[in-house]
Amino acid sequence: MNNYRQKSLWMLFLFLFAILTGLGSLVYTRYLVDILKAEERKKVELWAEAELLIIAADSSENIEFPYSIIENNSTVPVILTDGSDRIIAAKNFDETRMDDPEFLPQALEKMKKRNKPIVIDLDSGYQNLIYYRDSTILTQLTYYPFVQLGIILLFILVAYLAFSSSRKAADNQVWVSMSKETAHQLGTPTSSLAGWVEILSQKYPDVPITSEIARDVDRLEKITERFSRIGAKPAMNNENIAEIISRTIDYLKKRTSSKIRFSFDPGKQQQVIIPVNAALFEWVIENISKNAIDAMEGNGEISYRILDSEKNVIIDISDTGKGIPSKSFKKIFNPGYSTKKRGWGLGLSLAKRIIEEFHNGRIYVRSSEIGKGSCIRIVMNKD
Repeated sequence: MNNYRQKSLWMLFLFLFAILTGLGSLVYTRYLVDILKAEERKKVELWAEAELLIIAADSSENIEFPYSIIENNSTVPVILTDGSDRIIAAKNFDETRMDDPEFLPQALEKMKKRNKPIVIDLDSGYQNLIYYRDSTILTQLTYYPFVQLGIILLFILVAYLAFSSSRKAADNQVWVSMSKETAHQLGTPTSSLAGWVEILSQKYPDVPITSEIARDVDRLEKITERFSRIGAKPAMNNENIAEIISRTIDYLKKRTSSKIRFSFDPGKQQQVIIPVNAALFEWVIENISKNAIDAMEGNGEISYRILDSEKNVIIDISDTGKGIPSKSFKKIFNPGYSTKKRGWGLGLSLAKRIIEEFHNGRIYVRSSEIGKGSCIRIVMNKD
């Protein structure tokens, strides 16, 4: 569970870093935009004053300076109109669109909604109006922080996916190596135990405990086989799911508290044949059952039910334990997630991998209620 928390905290840190970086950029860019907006309005006001000077000038006055002011405005799109909104002149628009008679009137209507016009008072009470909009640079600067935030989030997402993929590959390699080494180490004592059990069964054939020891040795051999095959594609055979579940229940009954009750409903058909790897599927049922036993703290009931449909086989495993919070429905299948102090958090993660990766099925929490119990559902394809 600690590994999972560390991973979640790292994801949260990256997300908050991206948000804070984006918000900081947004605030600062907004500050710059406001300054540039004021500067552009001053530029247009100066342009209006230059227009007024040119209109009011007589032939003896030098109008070179006002003209230079007008010519130097090469970024802010402006439209000069008379009092009746008739367009007199326009500047800093796309030349290729100026030939369209509808372009400037449409641009004028948009400008009216964005900024207040600058009034040029003429003689005899007449007025000209200058409308303007933000320059291309200012518009780009307005949207820049949003683009920057998107790029940051995309970078973090790509980095996280790459990190997760690399870490998953490394974890898988460690898991496979550890599993094969475990199988190797179990092989010798298991073979030795099998020999001693054979001797016991010959000398004391009527002692009941001998057969149970033999079953435990068989179980050890299966576990050794499971670990040895991790990392390799498992062989699939047509097996009776009901028989596998019944066999696993029978094994668990004799190795758990007498206060744990088991019930099994195989459905209408006693045989449900689908392609599975029996050893791995037993492992899935066993892991889910052991989690249920832990959730019930040694007292309660586990029920197994098979629902057979045309395309799928559904296995529901229910318990009367303490339940699972809804926010943890998906988390319980993550490697390292465990509510037990000494738990490794691998049981349900392994079950999910066996069902979904090896059998192309699904496993999920069908339902759960705190204090009343949970139901884990497995959906297996018949094909």
